[in-house]
Amino acid sequence: MINRMDEKELLALEEKYCSYGDTVHYIDPPKIFERCEGSWLYDAQDRPYLDLQMWYSAVNFGYRNAEIEAVHNEQLNRMPQLACQYLNKEKILLATEIATETEKRFGMKGRVHFNVGGAQAIEDSMKLIRNFRGGKSLMFAFMGGYHGRTLGCSEITSSYRYRRRYGHFGSRANFIPYPYCYRCFYGLKRETCGYECVNQFEKLFETEYYGVLDPKAGETEFAAFYVEPIQATGGYIAPPPEYFSKLDKILKRYNILLVDDEIQMGFYRTGKLWAMEHFGVKPDVITFAKSLTNGLNPLSGLWAKEEMITPEIFPPGSTHSTFSSNPLGTAAGLATMQYIKRHDLETSIKEKGEYLLNRIKELQARYTVIGDVDGVGLALRIEMTQTDGFTPDKALADKIVDEAMKGDLEVNGKKYGLVLDIGGHYKNAFTLAPALTISYEEMDLFIELFELLLKRCRV
Repeated sequence: MINRMDEKELLALEEKYCSYGDTVHYIDPPKIFERCEGSWLYDAQDRPYLDLQMWYSAVNFGYRNAEIEAVHNEQLNRMPQLACQYLNKEKILLATEIATETEKRFGMKGRVHFNVGGAQAIEDSMKLIRNFRGGKSLMFAFMGGYHGRTLGCSEITSSYRYRRRYGHFGSRANFIPYPYCYRCFYGLKRETCGYECVNQFEKLFETEYYGVLDPKAGETEFAAFYVEPIQATGGYIAPPPEYFSKLDKILKRYNILLVDDEIQMGFYRTGKLWAMEHFGVKPDVITFAKSLTNGLNPLSGLWAKEEMITPEIFPPGSTHSTFSSNPLGTAAGLATMQYIKRHDLETSIKEKGEYLLNRIKELQARYTVIGDVDGVGLALRIEMTQTDGFTPDKALADKIVDEAMKGDLEVNGKKYGLVLDIGGHYKNAFTLAPALTISYEEMDLFIELFELLLKRCRV
């Protein structure tokens, strides 16, 4: 156990020797945790913190999930290390599992390619697309979209602050408004807009002078559209039901590939293996990471349809990472896929998501500072506003996070902390990604804790 003096010493060392570039110092002082279990983190004083963001959805199936951990540990004892130029059965079986499950859902044959992190999977997808599209490097992406912070990924991530200090690596994406109906880019209402956001995108192809299409050659300058089916860092925003099917018709008409970024929403965060399943669209490429190994190993990958990724088109050495398809990661990934098959997640996540969303809506009815709530499965959002129910209130969201991390919220004589994450276009939305194994008692406790925070933090 770390006593209080030790904790201060550790923070002093961290301040002196650790780069702040790989951490987020939003809380002062930063929190040090000692252990984890299920939906819970524990600090140096063994105080419990209910986690509603689960390592940005990397630990979908609960901390220290015994079924997944056992397979990972068995691999650790048998063969934890192997250069990826050689094969191990776990890699082959995991790729097979992901490819066959994806084929069941979208009716397309494809192959799986591994790497070590979400950004690396996106980078690999860019190589794949540029190769398949004869070197075309321009992409469409969404306002509010997040695809990583490497030099290449920052070109298709909409936030300029991730590019500002480094210049451009390639060609910045053309950013298109996401269908954020609560704050419509065009100032329209969801019920009567007629999908104006899709109509505006389609207008880009009306004439060559909009810089997108050469009508004489019948060719666009853009190779692909990178999308998140549910915008993640952008605030867990769900599009209206027909949006992607309408968008996909335009992309197909002009031979533009659809890249489905499932890095945060994949592996049943929304109640489906891939969140895009909710919208009836077949992607050309799927990128995935995070909860593939339930956070036990930094393993990521992509699935691409067969004609894009055959060995003749994408040969050995097209991209490489020393630790890609490592035995520990692929064993944990295979255990995750087997865990999914053993449990009826589609039913349980739908039921839990509806329950928790309804409980949050009860809070919304009582507190005017909750402007918008929504969700798909267990990807839920709470947008904090001023009392008019619309004006973003980032300061209130920040204050709630700070108070939640103090660990002094008392319910039934016991003190708790609450781990929350903020996202959204205005950094005022709580993006809730509880463990998919969360109990109904824990969801009820969250509501109690969050209401205590609302009472404490409201001006």
